Amino acid sequence: MANLQYVGFTTTLTTIAAACMLAGCGGSDSGTSTSAPGAQVKISGVVNSTAYTPGSTANPTLAAGYIKGATVCVDSNNDGICEASENPVTTDANGKFTLTVSAVGPIIADISSSATNTASGAAVTAHEILRASLAQVTEQQAAGLVVVSPMSSEVQRMVEDNNTSYQTEKANLASRVGVTAAQVLGDLTTLTGTAQTLAVTEANALNNRYVYATKKFDNKELYPDALAVPGGDPELASLAVSSATNTVTTDTRQPITFLQAQQAAFNVEGIPRYDSVFIVMLENKGTTTILGSQYAPKINGYLQAGNQFTSYYATGNPSEPNYTALGGADDWGITDDSQWNCDATGANAVQDLPVPDNTQPGLANSPFTTTCTQASGINHNIVGRANLFTALSSKGLRWRTYSESMNPGQDFRTDGIADSAVTATDHVYAPGTLAGNTTAIGNAALTLPMPAGLYKTKHHPGMAYQNVRSAPEWKFSNRTLGGGQWDAVLTSGTKYAVPAGYNVDQFGSDLQSGDVGQINFLMPDQCDDMHSIGVTGTVSGGGTGTASDCSGNNIIVRGDNYVDYLVKKIQASPLWANKQKRIAIVLMFDEGTATTGHNSCCGWVPGSSGAAASTSTNPLSKGTNGQYAQDTSIHNYNFGNHGHGESIFVVLTNQASAPTKVSDSDAYSHFSFVRTLQDMFQLADPTDDSTYMNRSKYTEKFIAQNILNLPEYQSSADTHFDSVRPMNHAYVIPATYRELQSSDVTTAAQVGPDATQKGVWAVK
Repeated sequence: MANLQYVGFTTTLTTIAAACMLAGCGGSDSGTSTSAPGAQVKISGVVNSTAYTPGSTANPTLAAGYIKGATVCVDSNNDGICEASENPVTTDANGKFTLTVSAVGPIIADISSSATNTASGAAVTAHEILRASLAQVTEQQAAGLVVVSPMSSEVQRMVEDNNTSYQTEKANLASRVGVTAAQVLGDLTTLTGTAQTLAVTEANALNNRYVYATKKFDNKELYPDALAVPGGDPELASLAVSSATNTVTTDTRQPITFLQAQQAAFNVEGIPRYDSVFIVMLENKGTTTILGSQYAPKINGYLQAGNQFTSYYATGNPSEPNYTALGGADDWGITDDSQWNCDATGANAVQDLPVPDNTQPGLANSPFTTTCTQASGINHNIVGRANLFTALSSKGLRWRTYSESMNPGQDFRTDGIADSAVTATDHVYAPGTLAGNTTAIGNAALTLPMPAGLYKTKHHPGMAYQNVRSAPEWKFSNRTLGGGQWDAVLTSGTKYAVPAGYNVDQFGSDLQSGDVGQINFLMPDQCDDMHSIGVTGTVSGGGTGTASDCSGNNIIVRGDNYVDYLVKKIQASPLWANKQKRIAIVLMFDEGTATTGHNSCCGWVPGSSGAAASTSTNPLSKGTNGQYAQDTSIHNYNFGNHGHGESIFVVLTNQASAPTKVSDSDAYSHFSFVRTLQDMFQLADPTDDSTYMNRSKYTEKFIAQNILNLPEYQSSADTHFDSVRPMNHAYVIPATYRELQSSDVTTAAQVGPDATQKGVWAVK
């Protein structure tokens, strides 16, 4: 058994255990252990690091290393600062340190830009403070090496957040990561194989958070974030533009403390950290079509069992602008479902060449047209704009899109095509299985060849963004989604060469292996997503027929069943079963059906659409002088972002302590959701509007500060309704305020606040 070496004498682990009991070895862990008067103790350890190298054609390339030149001390007063009286030391070229102190205590490593990250071989780019708790130091010193890392910081943060013990949270983090308790706080560089991959992946994500926590602490930011304050944004109180619905009139926040900053980095704008979110995309059904419908009993069951946003608005019409907005919080003036290369000229010219037309090897049957010119001249290839996909990749995080009923061997950038060699039998609904039908619906003798357009590029939230399609991980991160009507014979397809070992359900495989993204978009085919397409076939013995459930109300039943299939598939996975991982499922529609009245909200362009809209409406960009100005480079930008009504939005989580049956009636849109996802995965900073992509930055405060460049807002009658906010349920609706609604909602408008202000995303 290893001994703890003191100057002048040796103390066994029995003495260490006694000291641990005196110090608590858990809880706030803010004290130091006791030692004999005048005695000195040596604490040896390392400071671990991670590094992300862009350019991988698979999962992010991550490496483990050490920090050379970090300042290390026993933080006896737990303030996150190495003071001179705490006798700090500096790590050597191998990240090693040795402290000689009067008592064992919690350790911090202050990592400045003068330090070097050996994992990358480069200077550290941002200040970061990491820590190891007293309990960890006591435990690891017995083995001769204390490891300070993002993982050690996370264990102590969890202890403080959950008011538990070191041993409990060490075990919980090990379960979350998928390694043993002995490995989770070990030296990352000594781990091997899968254990190292899992640990370094988690440490990289945590490193992003603790850099952000340090920034908040260094800048003495006010706590909490402005848009997380109950009642409304306190920063509006100091602006000349008033908000008739804002209930907060003074800003009473105080500068953030070290421990508050540690927690705030995991709860940005009141949105808790999640490990993965699965977004199930459905099509073209307003709230009134789904809510309480006999055709959608399963979705309604999830509405009742989970949490929901009851005033969720589309931002465009038809599909493509909505998916583009979900990918990056703007539709860039797009108002149709045309190919992503339409009117892509000049600075917007397509860069991922050659385009996937029928002249390319293996793509003789591709439906993609080489050129696309429209009278409107609206560009469909968005170049150089921020989006969720590149934002995740830039931090070494993962994204996935899963699409159903693709032609094996097709290019993801092309629509699905018909294949008569791939057939399926019509769905038959026995009596009582389709909205109370009394006779069977469907024809078991009807054979349906795979139709064209089951997979559509317009339903991909990253497709319009050039930097997403050009990303090295593009092919790797686009994957298949099973459960389709034609799955059993998809590999019999004749239109493209079927790849060896083709997997029609990579999603199912990924759920089992855990190789999913932080953000995962799930796109059913155009029958299972309730969109509808024409599907016809032949009847055995003669004649033709139409699919029983790819149109009309029957398609709602079909989509309802497919949603249930996906939810149950996710909930049966090891990911969902691991309660130390925070997993959420979102059930949502791209758009409703309303075209008049309050058909959208929250960062959109108020007023009529098309040429009648303000031609001076343009996106804003931040100049080198720090000021925002109009970007006039987007042709016919004023045509877009006009909404298409309200639809249901369901959130289910795997967290046993999470509240359920929570309804948030504040108004949100796709732009709000993009802002929420940026907060959830810490892709933006609330103190810097420019870090929020595109129209997701259009908060009430931002609009007020830039109103002279935002003509579309100058006549706004409800600045809260017309602005973006995170979907955090912090805003308290005033007692006399009547909810605004589109024609997609037929229930009585709510007056006053919700029954509870619990967050829909809350985990406890």
